[in-house]
Amino acid sequence: MTQTVQLPLWLFILIMVFAAVTALSHFLLPSVRWFFRRRLERAVERLNKRLTRPIEPFKLARRHDMIQRLIYDPEVSQEIVNYARSHGVPENVAFQKARDYAREIVPRFSTFAYFSFGIRLARLLANSVYRIETAASNDTTFAALPRDATVVFVMNHRSNMDYMLVTYLAARSSALSYAVGEWARVWPLSTLIRSMGAYFIRRRSRGALYRKVLARYVQLATAGGVTQAFYPEGGLSLTGALQPPKVGLLSYVVEGFDPDGERDIIFVPVAINYDRVLEDRVLIAAGQRGDRRFAARITVVVGFVLRKMYRRLRGHDTRFGTAAVTFGDPLSLRRTGTDVPVGDLSNMLMDRIAQAMPVLVVPLIARVMLREGTPLQPDDLLGKVAETLAQMPARNRVPLPEVLPDRVARATARLEKRGVISLTDAGWQIVADQEPVLAFYANSIAHFGSDDAAPAAEIAATAGS
Repeated sequence: MTQTVQLPLWLFILIMVFAAVTALSHFLLPSVRWFFRRRLERAVERLNKRLTRPIEPFKLARRHDMIQRLIYDPEVSQEIVNYARSHGVPENVAFQKARDYAREIVPRFSTFAYFSFGIRLARLLANSVYRIETAASNDTTFAALPRDATVVFVMNHRSNMDYMLVTYLAARSSALSYAVGEWARVWPLSTLIRSMGAYFIRRRSRGALYRKVLARYVQLATAGGVTQAFYPEGGLSLTGALQPPKVGLLSYVVEGFDPDGERDIIFVPVAINYDRVLEDRVLIAAGQRGDRRFAARITVVVGFVLRKMYRRLRGHDTRFGTAAVTFGDPLSLRRTGTDVPVGDLSNMLMDRIAQAMPVLVVPLIARVMLREGTPLQPDDLLGKVAETLAQMPARNRVPLPEVLPDRVARATARLEKRGVISLTDAGWQIVADQEPVLAFYANSIAHFGSDDAAPAAEIAATAGS
């Protein structure tokens, strides 16, 4: 036992490397993971005490465990068998495809990334670009929701800034889980989005296996009480008006709902409107072509955002006017009943979004100028904007009468700088070929009074044809 054993140096190094790896994997790493896991659990406990709706255990489950739970779900397993039979492939091949789908969908939620980094980024970015205004009833509406219910925010989709706005506004209440399209599947953006609890979906996928994996994930998250947010329109509005709803994700939620279960599902309509949509010209151009190919490059967008944030940090006013968010009347799925067709349910939700739509200054100016069709002196424009605002439902009016003159002056200056309108001796008039831009904004409030909205709707229809 005390004899000396001689080994080549390379073999000795190899043995030490294996020994170190074994020590790390069996002793050190489990201890380190346990240490950080305990710190995370304590941090979540402290965080849940100040959140209106605490983070549910489902959202904190390990991603590997969630993927395993998803691919071994009985309904997914049956669909794997169906896929193998219909495509003539072994079941293990179909199983691997289901695993790939699950890995693609399931997020990697990080409490630190969401509440320490994501919320701060959303707050800084939102306030760098817009003056944020919310309805006084928002907090009351959210506080009145049952604590044991699953909340699903259902929103209109005007801009990619929608994600930042609602994430920022809901930060004091809960952690949201978003459905995100293919546009965000770009590194490193995809990693950040996954860490904030968002899950990726293929909007054009029609495969039964993929749809089943996605449906079961949405249903498991809903049953687990995860606060979710999605857009029934399915994509950005190309005309500025509310689009006909799609029933994909909503149908998954309804199909997985148990009326006799412990949790109700509460849909909260969220109406979002802007004085300036960052992607407006890109969206208008896509609508005129009749496609959804957006020419904006990610590098240009990131550069723009960084410049705005830098100028904001230096104390400059970089904002493009107001962005407003209003909660509509919540809808209980248990009270509504699962026998209501999903199409009717989606129309009900879109109608509640429409009725809660904030009325801002730029849409008002656009509506007035398209309706009048002739140059307007500044005082005349202000008077007609005030008159139009007074005709709007009281709950939807964002600018108060005392601040309206200043808001109109700032808005017309921004529109003039963008080359949409110009001030001549005859007054403010629309620059040639810029009617579609004004129609894009007027359409956001076109459902409030069909007569006045007719010019904007006609221009939008012409642009989209």
